Amino acid sequence: MITVLVADDHAFVRTSLVELFTASGDLTVVAECEDGAEVLDAARRTHPDVVLLDVAMPRVTGLEAARELLAACPESRVVVLTGSLSPALVREARAIGVRGYLLKDDDPGALPGHVRTVAAGGTAWSAAATSADR
Repeated sequence: MITVLVADDHAFVRTSLVELFTASGDLTVVAECEDGAEVLDAARRTHPDVVLLDVAMPRVTGLEAARELLAACPESRVVVLTGSLSPALVREARAIGVRGYLLKDDDPGALPGHVRTVAAGGTAWSAAATSADR
């Protein structure tokens, strides 16, 4: 079973992701956070294989949370799942060590596969994020 921590300030998004991963059969959400400030404590408690972070969250952004998480728990695999795309955000995510940058308007059916890929040590970059980084 692949364990996932989901951090997004929208309850609907978190609930939808839990349902999507539960239906996949081999992914389970072990923690949900509505703010980046909660991510490090939740990750330390649950030791997820993959952490999905939205970029735009109150108090602590997803990229700030990723930086903090990867400094404290370098074995964690972080994927950004966001509606925000800019070359600066993608470059910052790469520099931090994020393993993927996916957009919320990408095919939701592909998300479980992306999580599996990242959990296995691979990466998951949407075509739009890859193009934005050029």
